[in-house]
Amino acid sequence: MNSLIVISILAIVVLYIGLFKAKNALLPVTIIGLIAALVLSIMEWNSGASPIYSGMMLFDNFAVAFSSLTIVSTILILLLSKNYFEKISENVAEYYTIILFALAGIIVMVSYHNMAMLFVGLEIMSVSLYILAGIKKRDFASNEAALKYFLMGAFSTGFLLFGIALIYGASHSFDLDVIKQYVIDRPTGIDPMFYVGIVLMIVGLSFKIGAAPFHFWTPDVYEGSPTLITAFMSTVVKTAGFAAFLRLFSVCFAPLAEDFWMPTLLVITILTLFVGNITALYQTNFKRMLAYSSISHAGYMLFAIVALGATSTNAVFIYAAAYSIASIIAFGILILVKEQTGGENFENFNGLGKKNPFLALMLTISMLSLAGIPLTAGFIGKFFMFSTALAQYHVWLIVFAIINAIIGVFYYFKVIVAMYFKEAERKELTSTSYYKLVLSISAIVTIILGVYPSLITDLF
Repeated sequence: MNSLIVISILAIVVLYIGLFKAKNALLPVTIIGLIAALVLSIMEWNSGASPIYSGMMLFDNFAVAFSSLTIVSTILILLLSKNYFEKISENVAEYYTIILFALAGIIVMVSYHNMAMLFVGLEIMSVSLYILAGIKKRDFASNEAALKYFLMGAFSTGFLLFGIALIYGASHSFDLDVIKQYVIDRPTGIDPMFYVGIVLMIVGLSFKIGAAPFHFWTPDVYEGSPTLITAFMSTVVKTAGFAAFLRLFSVCFAPLAEDFWMPTLLVITILTLFVGNITALYQTNFKRMLAYSSISHAGYMLFAIVALGATSTNAVFIYAAAYSIASIIAFGILILVKEQTGGENFENFNGLGKKNPFLALMLTISMLSLAGIPLTAGFIGKFFMFSTALAQYHVWLIVFAIINAIIGVFYYFKVIVAMYFKEAERKELTSTSYYKLVLSISAIVTIILGVYPSLITDLF
């Protein structure tokens, strides 16, 4: 809870720093505040937490782990933001403040113990993202992204809210423990509207994580939003969405998995993998490829919910950590390429390996991890997801996933081929030592987790 309080206060402090025109202090204060929030979050590990505020919130190990992951990802993204927002507007403080408010909503999403708080956290995050997607006021693509996210977000929120209402109507409570007990006490006599509520919750949450067939907003919003905001959506927001999804279904609806919701989610998982990977294969725009690949990664992470079990939380955490770090590297380098070449297509990366060997190496590590190549964190993430599914005897799902993983290798290697095997007349991309340090740390973490996965595999 202390981390949530610090982040909320930090957002207001940053806003006042901007009011007094202390621009040089914005980023350092934000990073220091987030580090403080991270430390406070980690200090709550194994604290024997119980629900607080009349059962509204629960800062257990689950909440601590995912809160810490989202804070670390936000720190890395903001470290790449130096001089980024200044090119969009003079009012930089507002951007940091809105990102911090979005993070506050995300902390609520991963630590709720009452469905009302799930809705509150989701709305705090979503409203912030509507604004962030459209911060380039004179950019049509950015404005379109904000409008689409607003409309689709409102649409999905309707499903989610109606689902919460039906579940409340059947169980007479928003509290997760009470809902869980309602399911356990009625193995055969559950109210039909409770089942309808679960279906609506699946639809609403699938929208939020970008799972097919509710993914159609994702490519356009990711492509149109400023690249740094896309990185935030693709990593921090997706991690929070899956954490919220997993907490709800593992706590409340686990007894109904085999007989009711698991087959539905299995179809969504297969469709998400297929649509994400096949569509990504045909993209010529690197940023749009990352958008479709994020859909496919949503499919892989759904394995942990389809094959719900004791290892599901650990599998989602490991996969989300690996995916987030690799994606941050990719988006960080994309920012440099677009700023200095003016484009986001694969051809804009031609010859990068010769002119900028360091950046090419960083991006190669990122692509290898996203593809799930051994000795990277991405491989460990996929291994744990596949192991979780295999433990529940979903053999055909594993076979289908392996085929899709092979497809993924093709489109991730497109940019590697462009960097090392295609020639182009280009200037050397300039990047600061500070920027290179952030990319280096992310790449090193990716390799370390791939070689020594035990550092995070035994958390739960």
